Amino acid sequence: MADVATPDPWGNALLALRLLAIDPGLGGLCIRARSGPVRDALPLPEAVRLHPAMGDDALFGGLDLTATLAAGRVVQRGGLLDRDGPLLLSMAERCARDMAAKLALHLDGTRRALILLDEGTEDQAPPATLTERLAFHVDLTDVAMAVAVVPPPAPLPTVANITTAPGRIAQIVAATEAFGIDSARAPTFALRAARAHAALMGRAAVTDDDISVACALTLAHRATRIPAPPEPEVEEQPDDAPPPDQDGADDNTTPENDSLQIPDELLLEAVRALIPDDLLARLAAQKARSGKGDGTGAARLGNRRGRPLPSRAGRLQDGARIDIAATLRTAAPWQTIRRAETGRIGLHIRTGDIQIRRFAETSDRVLIFAVDASGSAALARLAEAKGAVEILLTQAYARRDHVALIAFRGTDAETLLPPTRSLVQTKRRLAALPGGGGTPLAAGLDAALALGVQAKRRGMTPTLCLLTDGRANIARDGQPDRARAATDAQAAARLIRASGMDALVIDTGNRPSDALRQLASTLAAPYLPMPRADAARLSQAVGAALVP
Repeated sequence: MADVATPDPWGNALLALRLLAIDPGLGGLCIRARSGPVRDALPLPEAVRLHPAMGDDALFGGLDLTATLAAGRVVQRGGLLDRDGPLLLSMAERCARDMAAKLALHLDGTRRALILLDEGTEDQAPPATLTERLAFHVDLTDVAMAVAVVPPPAPLPTVANITTAPGRIAQIVAATEAFGIDSARAPTFALRAARAHAALMGRAAVTDDDISVACALTLAHRATRIPAPPEPEVEEQPDDAPPPDQDGADDNTTPENDSLQIPDELLLEAVRALIPDDLLARLAAQKARSGKGDGTGAARLGNRRGRPLPSRAGRLQDGARIDIAATLRTAAPWQTIRRAETGRIGLHIRTGDIQIRRFAETSDRVLIFAVDASGSAALARLAEAKGAVEILLTQAYARRDHVALIAFRGTDAETLLPPTRSLVQTKRRLAALPGGGGTPLAAGLDAALALGVQAKRRGMTPTLCLLTDGRANIARDGQPDRARAATDAQAAARLIRASGMDALVIDTGNRPSDALRQLASTLAAPYLPMPRADAARLSQAVGAALVP
């Protein structure tokens, strides 16, 4: 096993597990890897296994229905969180926010480790509520099986008598600030990891190597910026200054003071070595998609299908389904009293005991393409939109997306393709598209809003993709007037924003348009200038901007 943090993910994973075993106060470890032999080779500790679809009864326990009915008194049973040992959450990328909040509250009140198994794709990640509370993160996606070698186990030391110089603590805080990390837990984790590493190496005090390893393991995955390398400073020395290696050196410099702190540039380099090369690109993409959806439609409550939610009291009406077990648990504590009141044996179920099953459903999403079909380049732009729609339809079945197409030209807008997931129907509808005439941008936005409202009434989540060069010249009443056309387009954009519909503006002009940039700002939408965009680039832009 490597005893230093290097770009070797497997060695870092083994080192993180050792440090976590020495000090469970490090919170835990997030392991990004698909289920397979590499991940199975990790020496994970014996843990209480959790699943993202578990309910409150499984996690926290509750009423033991069978024992309660048999004993005639309330009998409680414990949940998985009452068991000893670390926790292991598989498929952590699917963990809902409410479950993540409950686990986070539990971790804050206990001193136990949590291991997250992240099996998601590039656009999925475990909840930040949980990863914030874990010191370590490793990515084993590209690790080969030949590298996954585990050394024999060794006894674990303790951190009880490890000392740390105050100057090193200040250096950890400075490194945290240099990488743009605003979490108060980060420097605490780095300090604890340094002490655990010192204990692992058999040292009584934290050294430079311990600081470098700890900061690299705990800060690299939290970095939001990469600090620039320091510029070399050249100091002029007087002619009578003695050489550094002679007795004229500063009397206050001692070997102990020299080794008190690792040079800042070396510490930053140790952290920078573990930062992914595409960190800045990921952060830029996240910023561009800020406030957008997670690639699916909006979550909503249902009573027929979806992810199970805790049952709630209710009435058997409008197709509601009774949760028999939850109903019996609610009624069980009152059976003795009710039997005494009525003088009858058997179960006594009353209206207030009824518990209704609930499910979290995800609505279908509709991508509404509003395409500028005016002018001499209309046919080219419509061909691009046609190709993009067909490409996106191949992914619609996996993402539950529908696609709609609106073309605006002349004095009005026309819905050429209602929301559909049928590739055959799409090709038939897009076989012949009209083009030419003025640019009624406001009419296109109004048609998109009407289609989006209609989709919402059907339980869908609409998203608008506007393709235009921004040269609006037809007002809402159909009259040619550039000034009124621009004002009407802004008014239509404000209505779309007020409706809560997500949007994306793609500028297909030869050069970026300030008017379209302002329109995107009104829509609170990303603005993508893409002259000469073909179908492949267009579909990639839509996917990158709308699916994080």
